Amino acid sequence: MAFSLKKKLDNVELSTTGENAIANREVEGLSQSQIVRARFFRHRAAMISLITIFSVVVMVFTALDWRLFGIWRVPGWWKWTPEDLPDLRFGDCPNDTVGCPTISFLPKALGGAGIGLGSHPFGQDDIGRDFFALVMKGTQRSLTVMFIIGLLGGTIGTVVGAISGFYRGIIDAVLMRINDFIIVIPAIVIGAVVGFHFGNLGATFLAFYLGLFSWTGLARLVRGEFFSLRERQFVDAARVAGASNRRIIFKHILPNAVGVIIVVVTLLMSGAILLETSLSYLGLGVIEPDVSLGLLINKYQDSFTTRPWLFWYPGLFIITIALSINFIGDGLRDAFDPRQRRRISKKERLQSATARKLTAAND
Repeated sequence: MAFSLKKKLDNVELSTTGENAIANREVEGLSQSQIVRARFFRHRAAMISLITIFSVVVMVFTALDWRLFGIWRVPGWWKWTPEDLPDLRFGDCPNDTVGCPTISFLPKALGGAGIGLGSHPFGQDDIGRDFFALVMKGTQRSLTVMFIIGLLGGTIGTVVGAISGFYRGIIDAVLMRINDFIIVIPAIVIGAVVGFHFGNLGATFLAFYLGLFSWTGLARLVRGEFFSLRERQFVDAARVAGASNRRIIFKHILPNAVGVIIVVVTLLMSGAILLETSLSYLGLGVIEPDVSLGLLINKYQDSFTTRPWLFWYPGLFIITIALSINFIGDGLRDAFDPRQRRRISKKERLQSATARKLTAAND
């Protein structure tokens, strides 16, 4: 029995050694950035999500006309605009309704209408506006809110957390009390107040104000990272070399905390689009004549039983964007975490064991 137990322990040790050898061989000679990039590219869900979110961004920002710097008009590839009023489509619509979607995925050989978008792929609203154009414009606004909140909240949270964690003392106490004061106010309450009074100024204005109150969690995490990193030997070496505090913060410590920052910012962006959707659904976010995905769901929620496509398509884009951002954040977390190791397959372990045996036999 003792011999059997010893044999099992030896096999476990050999298996662990083989896995470590495979993992070390994959990162041998690579810089930290190359290792992070390789780990991220191996994360299938993150890569699929990255391609998905890139495709959504390209599609919605090229479908409709828009102005570059407010001057040059850039034409879109879709024939309708959210303001056009084409005739309502009558035909083989379910529940004796009008304006049903024309998108088709069933070939004519199988009895369908053929594969294509048709004139109104997402259908038409109550007054005949093309719903695809409305969803594209709403997605533009929701993505704009998401990116502005992520950029503004990420910048403020990083700067506040870095200064607080590096200087400590009275500066840390003042900044953290401000942080605590903002934390106790729910973001949805702030958004509701801002949206109720300033919603007519558009999605950009709403996103700017929401970004001013969305940095608190990131600031605390960055502060904790700086508490740990400022005691490291490379910081002492930078001080001895005569580096200023600003250079130590932004050139030496901050790059080592970038993993935490990127992951939290992606989660912040995911929460931002859901927050904007919730506020617009309640009528406290983006309001007409502007458009957002939450506003579309709110406006056509009564049509769910008769014309559910008016509810499905905005919801589909919201879920797709939020899930994609979350999966990208998961991939970045795994890529930046030095403790994360790729799961070694049975085939790779066998190949490694065979190679070790051949090496031992040749020796």
